[in-house]
Amino acid sequence: MKIIDIIKSGKPLLSMEVFPPKTNDTFETVKEATEKIALLKPDFMSVTYGAGGGTSEYTAFIAENTEKNYGVTALAHLSCISSKKEDIKNQLDLLKSKGIENILALRGDIPDGMSKECLDYHYASELTREIKEYGHFCVGGACYPESHPESATSFDDIRFLKEKVDAGCEFLTTQMFFDNNILYNFLYRIREAGINVPVVAGIMPVTNPKSIKRICAISGMALPQRFIRIVDRFGSSPEQMTQAGIAYATEQIVDLYANGVNAVHLYTMNKPEVAKRIKDNISSIIE
Repeated sequence: MKIIDIIKSGKPLLSMEVFPPKTNDTFETVKEATEKIALLKPDFMSVTYGAGGGTSEYTAFIAENTEKNYGVTALAHLSCISSKKEDIKNQLDLLKSKGIENILALRGDIPDGMSKECLDYHYASELTREIKEYGHFCVGGACYPESHPESATSFDDIRFLKEKVDAGCEFLTTQMFFDNNILYNFLYRIREAGINVPVVAGIMPVTNPKSIKRICAISGMALPQRFIRIVDRFGSSPEQMTQAGIAYATEQIVDLYANGVNAVHLYTMNKPEVAKRIKDNISSIIE
């Protein structure tokens, strides 16, 4: 099923992201975690794609397994910055052969030491256009409520985002954020700029303070004082931080639904127990 059709149903949605194994020796552990998340029956599941396409076969396998054996629509990530056009064509052929209909088109991070002059792709809009020309797939894209860290200004960021949408991107999924007002302001600005595709709000339940500090350092995300106080108070206890992180994420999600943002995407970090507790917290709302 095409994800754009799921989103346009209008009901409150909860989708979930998983990531494939990085090495063969972790395959079974990761596969088990993704299957437990699939058993939660999210509205769809996205499967990430390793830098340089290193986990591309795992991405395709998990996406296929999610759809065929668990009946959950899969969204396969595909990044292009370190790929050749032939590599992308082969990956599209592979995903199509496995019955996958949805792709999240991403630029990806430029590998250290790689010259931009030798790249076949420079922007996600180029990949989006190429996938649309290929046919078959519903194409989504990423967006950054606090602007992409490489964008000089928020105006530049929205201009590039519109280029991606004009290239054929049918929906957007946001980078995680911890202050809903940042998203509401972002939605207003992109609508004013003529970007009218659906936006799926990305929420990450924080259960490990070290990971969020690392992510914020890379992405430039702002943490509200209310959230910082939670991490300072409960971050030294895994049990307390997990409970507090789930509560904070749940509150964000309920507020999003209440304010008309019907599509929420949960960055699960392959933790089915955390995903289950959040879904249980909002079960009556999404049913």
